[in-house]
Amino acid sequence: MQELQRPGGELATRPIHFFWVVDCSGSMYGEKIGIVNNTIQECIPEMRNSADNNPNAQLLIRSLQFSSGASWITTSPVPVENYGWEDMEASGLTELGKAFDLLAAQLSIPPMPARALPPVIVLLSDGQPTDDYKKSLENLKGMPWFRKAVKIAISIGQDADDDVLIEFTGNKELVLQANNATALAKMIKWASTTASMVSAPSSKPMNSVPVSAPAAFVSASVPADDPFAPANNGAPLVLDMSNIPNPDDFDEGAVW
Repeated sequence: MQELQRPGGELATRPIHFFWVVDCSGSMYGEKIGIVNNTIQECIPEMRNSADNNPNAQLLIRSLQFSSGASWITTSPVPVENYGWEDMEASGLTELGKAFDLLAAQLSIPPMPARALPPVIVLLSDGQPTDDYKKSLENLKGMPWFRKAVKIAISIGQDADDDVLIEFTGNKELVLQANNATALAKMIKWASTTASMVSAPSSKPMNSVPVSAPAAFVSASVPADDPFAPANNGAPLVLDMSNIPNPDDFDEGAVW
């Protein structure tokens, strides 16, 4: 007799990797990097709550900074229940390509577990790359794990290069505008908590974009032989975009 599999099966043990990729160049010095540090720290309890409501995955977090070069602040994935944000300092250039190179090295198998859910990558930047990032980005785009990832970018201030951020996300709607302190805090909170729940519970059939709200979701469709397919105990990625804060609602304070 075939053994019955409990609802959700092995989904409960499948990790989902969440990457913070933060611009720490000199233009982020002062208020901007302070808001990033404080807001992400404040978001950790909310991320834990979101993860508790997403039984299909174990949320693991890492943070990467780039300025004159790039480096991992969190050197290995940390379960959200044990995660603590380490404050970043701002100085130097904007070598985004170096960050893409480090990210690419972690999106291969190994070190990415073969049965992991597609990752979530949140990129924050307030300027323009000072290195030749295009080759590194093309290499990243060629990686299956990057193509399947949920990619969100937060554009900080009016000097940020939105075209580069759109290249990264592949979707203009996933480049969030933050032109002052209030907007930046709100966008970080939305990205951290909403993206923590992108793998849909197995009890909810999310194989296609809901007909009732075609513009409110971004969904990653997969073929039947794909390891992420529902038939293979995978969970389609569904990102609810219906509650993204409107940047026009934040006119308080100086505009960056």
